[in-house]
Amino acid sequence: MNGPHDMGGMQCYGPVNPEIDEPLFHADWERAALALTVGMGFAGMWNIDLSRSARETLPPVRYLSSSYYQIWLAALEKLMLERGMVTTGELESGVMQVPPVAVKRVPDAAQMQAALMAGGPSERVAGSPARFDKGDKVQAKNIHPQGHTRLPRYVRGKPGVIEQVNGVHVYPDSNGNGGGEDPQWLYTVRFEARDLFGETADHVVLVDCWEPYLEAR
Repeated sequence: MNGPHDMGGMQCYGPVNPEIDEPLFHADWERAALALTVGMGFAGMWNIDLSRSARETLPPVRYLSSSYYQIWLAALEKLMLERGMVTTGELESGVMQVPPVAVKRVPDAAQMQAALMAGGPSERVAGSPARFDKGDKVQAKNIHPQGHTRLPRYVRGKPGVIEQVNGVHVYPDSNGNGGGEDPQWLYTVRFEARDLFGETADHVVLVDCWEPYLEAR
């Protein structure tokens, strides 16, 4: 989707100013926001792509005026509200008002620790050969999907070259829109910055693109 999160290459947002020696968390509530979001993810009521989609579909004014972990909390509230896991009144009062919804999993601390250490690999078994190989010339499709996508707006319609073939992975456009994992080949594509941002740009941009995003040129 074209949303406020997809601001790569856009003007009027000012420079990116990295914070020197930035701490992992700026306040204790940020640590709690991360723990709550990750912990609720283990409940099995949504996947990582649905979680990303929830953040990206926040109202633009709220998204752009919120900090990183404020966006995470707002998206968590949205996911839980959509599934009847919490009510607006409960969010406002902080007090449970209706019986809890049954979730798919209730992991304990040890299980969560083990799962976090193991990670959540997205690689899957190939069901068909890769369409492209390293060095192939491709072009990102000029698409504007209504749902979740990981294809940045600034590379759509632009030429590139396959830099690396990364195997088959869960396709976020399907997984984040309720269509299941639908594994697809994943490629690292090299784009010349001048093709993206104009002749004065002299660097390269590497973007991981799933096969449905690309066409031969």
